[in-house]
Parts: sequence; structure tokens; C-alpha cells
Amino acid sequence: MMERRQLVAMWRRGGAATLVTLVRTEGSSYRRPGARLLIGADGGHAGTISGGCLETEVVRKSGWKVREGAVVERYSTLFDDTAELPFGLGCGGVVDLLLEPVGTPECAALMGAIEASLAGQKCTVVTWLPGEGRSLRRVVLGADGAVVFASEGLGAKKLACVIGLRAGEEYEGRFVEEIRPLQRLFVLGAGDDAKPLVQMAALLGWRVTVAEGRAQLARRERFPEAEEVRVVTGVEELGIGSEDAVVLMTHSYEQDRALLVGLLGVMPRYLGVLGARHRSSLLVSEAAVMKGLTVEECCSRLYAPVGLDLGGDGPEAIALAVIAEAQACVQGKLGTSRRLGAAEVAEQIAKGGASRYLQVQCAMDEAQ
Repeated sequence: MMERRQLVAMWRRGGAATLVTLVRTEGSSYRRPGARLLIGADGGHAGTISGGCLETEVVRKSGWKVREGAVVERYSTLFDDTAELPFGLGCGGVVDLLLEPVGTPECAALMGAIEASLAGQKCTVVTWLPGEGRSLRRVVLGADGAVVFASEGLGAKKLACVIGLRAGEEYEGRFVEEIRPLQRLFVLGAGDDAKPLVQMAALLGWRVTVAEGRAQLARRERFPEAEEVRVVTGVEELGIGSEDAVVLMTHSYEQDRALLVGLLGVMPRYLGVLGARHRSSLLVSEAAVMKGLTVEECCSRLYAPVGLDLGGDGPEAIALAVIAEAQACVQGKLGTSRRLGAAEVAEQIAKGGASRYLQVQCAMDEAQ
């Protein structure tokens, strides 16, 4: 999400020449479809479309690739037993990249949609990919489904066919993506331990609001990375919605209880409550009675004690555990692990996926 801010900042400064979008992947890929790289005429760039193995190549050739208009280029980072390792060691996959010149209405419409998402607007973008005599065409739909932009020449039939397409997939040459607003995080409590949490959320590009009932703590200079710092007395003043993330950490039992009662009715996407297990248990049991809910219903709506069990101590370690849990929750990945096991390693090697790397590494070891 921070990437969007960087793209828009570079776009607004001027001098951008080519916009690159990852539209399709096969096998392993560092980035997912929708990742972007904006390239300047001077070779400067913002964003990424890989883990660093493709950017140099793409930046170097982007200018002449789009000299006659937008194109889709395929790049392979597969390990190959018969060739040199392409683009570094590679990720072990194939990616399709859409390269388009920025001086078109289509690119301006897309960048406008990305910029609007920074202000909380949601839209859907459908792009007809170029190829086989077809030029790039694009439609931008607002959150209500109304057409915000449509390439010249797109008739009613073409526009009608974009309704209901799933984002993140390609349909017969059409790339569909939903550009959602930046994730909002409300940190309820402005103690010193909230500072690293706000900093980490800001690094993710989230829109962070710090709210506190004590005016001496809710000061802008204490949280320069936050979008907003407010003195509040109740949840209703903040406009928290079901898509938001909230961390309750006022260190005041009475304040936490009053705020929790209000938040249980809102049911934000992520609700974490800071505190020891015995404190959280008492807090939940009392809030349940005040809200007219069962304890089980309350527990299903929040994460307490807050944060993943990562170990460590101190505000920074706690903030890392909290932001990791919140990130996993809003991405729908909570409870999953990417950790390799010995059985999977053996299976992958048996498939030959790592054979080229192992050959190169063994050759290097022998040379030493």
C-alpha cells in the first residue's frame, strides 16, 4: 500500500514515461497481479514488480518496448538446466507484464483511480490487454458500478460484459482488478507504546488515526506518522467501519471497557485488545453483559490478548506482534504458515525445481 503513495508522488512530479503492471503469474512469484512499476524518462522508478530480479531489465528496455504503444511481455525466472540463470537466481515462475506509455487517457484514468484510493475511494478497473492487432482499452467503474472512464470506441455491449468479473484474474485478454482504499487503523490510546505500532502501520502504507481521551497525550508531534491524532470520548466520534482495524490500548480499564462496548457493535475487521489474559477476560465478561451478548459472541469479534505469539519484550516487539496479526487478519491469512518442512523440500527437489541452483552452487563450492 505504501507503493501506491510512491507511484502517485512520482506521477504528480512529472517526468514518468512507462507504467508497468504485473497482470499474470505462473508458478512462484514474489509479487501478485496488480503490482506496478512506474518508470521515469531518466531511468528513475517507483514501485516493484518482482523481488529485484526483473526491475533492471524492464527499466532498461521499457522505453523502446512501448515506442509503438502498450505491449504485454513475458519474463521467465524459472530454473533451467540448459541455460544460464535468467535475471539473477529467479523466483521459479513466469510473469506477464503490461507496459504502457503514460501519455494516454487510459494511463491517466488508471493513475487517477490509484490516487483516489488514497482518499478512501474504491473502484474496479478492467483492461483489455494489447496483442494480435488489438490495442489497449480500459474501463474504470466507481464503487456504485457507474462508468468513471471508458476508452474511446467501447460500445454498450463491451461495457456490459465487464460487470461481475472477478478481480485479479484475466478473462480472454481482459485483466480485472479492484483498487480498494488503503487499510485504516485506529489506535485507541496514545501512550508511548503506541508509537512503534503507528510507525509500523505507516510503513505498510496504512491510514492511521490515533485517538485518546487525554489531551496531553493526543498530540500531533507525538505521532508524526499518523494521518490524524484526535481527542475523543467515544467510538461514535471516529466513524469506524467494518473494514477497519482497531487496537484498543488506553491502559485504562474503564476507558477500554466503554470503548469495547461500542466497538462490539461496530464489528471492525480486526479488533485487538491489549492486556494480560486475566484482565482481558474480565473486560470481555463485563462488556458482554453491558452489550447484551454472550461471552462467546464477544470473543469471536476480537483478538485478546492482542498480537501473534512471536516472543520478545518491549514496545517494539509488542508492536511487531500486533501489526503482524492485524496484517494477517485483514489479508485473510491468519492461521496460515509459509514454513517449509523437510518433506516438502525433498518433494520440490525431486521435481527438479531447484536442480539448476544446486548445480551452480556445487560448481562454486568445488572451485573454492
